[in-house]
Amino acid sequence: MEFFVEPKVGCGYFNFEFNCGGAFLVNHIVDPTRTAEGFKEFTRLPESLARQVRVRASLPQVVELEITQPTNWSLEFQIPFGLFENYIGPLSDVSGQTWRGNFFKCAEENSHPHWATWSPVSEFNFHLPQCFGTLRLA
Repeated sequence: MEFFVEPKVGCGYFNFEFNCGGAFLVNHIVDPTRTAEGFKEFTRLPESLARQVRVRASLPQVVELEITQPTNWSLEFQIPFGLFENYIGPLSDVSGQTWRGNFFKCAEENSHPHWATWSPVSEFNFHLPQCFGTLRLA
């Protein structure tokens, strides 16, 4: 599962990639143009910052054999606003702010490949900030 979030327009976006067991990585992407290294301009967040993200998953962190039958699983995560501020500056009071983002579910290398997005994309590429939907913070 991936979560894309752009707290401030023009400051890049964050891409959180989680597996069903809760393991994850996160990048701050300023220019999503694809290159051999990943993207034209991006930063992998260091473990010291990533440790601030709290994750809870209903499946074990490692699933040795593919689960081929239909399975319900859940993933919850909490990201402190301060993590974003390290890359985009102060957010001030986020209550009522409008951010942009998307959620993406994929399973590629298995017996039932599938892809889905919360906000539709214009091509088979999920790193399209222009296709992000609106996220309103309470």
